[in-house]
Amino acid sequence: MMFHLLYPLHEHFRVFNVFRYITFRTAMAVLTALVVSFMLGPGLIRRLRHFQIGQEIREEGPASHYAKRGTPTMGGLLIITAVVLPTLLWADLGNVFVWIVVVSMLACGGIGFADDYLKVARKRNLGLTASRKLALQVAVGLALGVFLIWLATTGAFTTRLSFPFFKWILPDLSWGYLLFVVLVLAGSANSVNLTDGLDGLAIGSVLIVSATFTVLSYAAGNAIVADYLGIQNVKGTGELTVFCGSLVGASLGFLWFNCHPAEVFMGDVGSMALGGAIGTTALLIKQEFLLVIAGGLFVVELMSVVLQVASFRARGVRIFRMSPLHHHFELGGWSETKVVIRFWIVAIIFALLALATLKLR
Repeated sequence: MMFHLLYPLHEHFRVFNVFRYITFRTAMAVLTALVVSFMLGPGLIRRLRHFQIGQEIREEGPASHYAKRGTPTMGGLLIITAVVLPTLLWADLGNVFVWIVVVSMLACGGIGFADDYLKVARKRNLGLTASRKLALQVAVGLALGVFLIWLATTGAFTTRLSFPFFKWILPDLSWGYLLFVVLVLAGSANSVNLTDGLDGLAIGSVLIVSATFTVLSYAAGNAIVADYLGIQNVKGTGELTVFCGSLVGASLGFLWFNCHPAEVFMGDVGSMALGGAIGTTALLIKQEFLLVIAGGLFVVELMSVVLQVASFRARGVRIFRMSPLHHHFELGGWSETKVVIRFWIVAIIFALLALATLKLR
């Protein structure tokens, strides 16, 4: 909005030329998201407490978590607001990729909202069944995939994949890209959702991945930088830098309220929205496989659940004390704060590895 309102004035006042630069608008988006979080956060938390929208705790979880029962949840509504408003304020609203990622985030957040609502209504840690949740994610993924394939027919997008380290390998999936989109979106949404189990763990990790994709989005949208780094240049995706900047600011703002001891939890409405946003961004800038590295912590958390379930069903033996992995270390004697900070360090290492691959092609 600000881009459309103020940038045209640069013809008369040179100072308004600054709104042309994605870097400036991204910085403003970060600050705006922070301000929105700080302004709306306390009021939202009071509202959630007033309506008794509190978190239910798994009975089989660590005993220390019982004290968290009743902590306001669905704080993801604050995250979504703090991402969408700055994006609409500072991004180029004529850019189709901005609308794709915003709609995808809202759709995934809607699935999480339904899950949270059922948990609150039933007063149990059981919302949507796994099959229903997955079916809804597949539906969103299919809709996104169909639109991207149509966009590819116009020449504004491509269904080719790119791989870290191998810049010359660019296979075109054609209609097979539809299944790939579903896999990336569902995998990203569920992995962030599973990581959300300790105060500040998920949102801090999302902050790190979002900052990484802020850099990647700028690189993918800039033809000169993309050519230099040997990555696919998708014209127009540079505006996603503003969106990723909003994610960074919103994550920082929410962490203020979600750090230990948490005043509010993001709930599935937050984790699903964030996972969907990151996955969609990776798809749009053609860095789907780099997401596996940048979001390595999310992948590890997801695989810990997959391996635990597979091992128990096949052999009746658990690999971990409890899954997702952060609970394994908690039950092993690590304090919650120690688990969170050490997992953040691991997330930073994964992010640096992802950025390092840009020069190893």
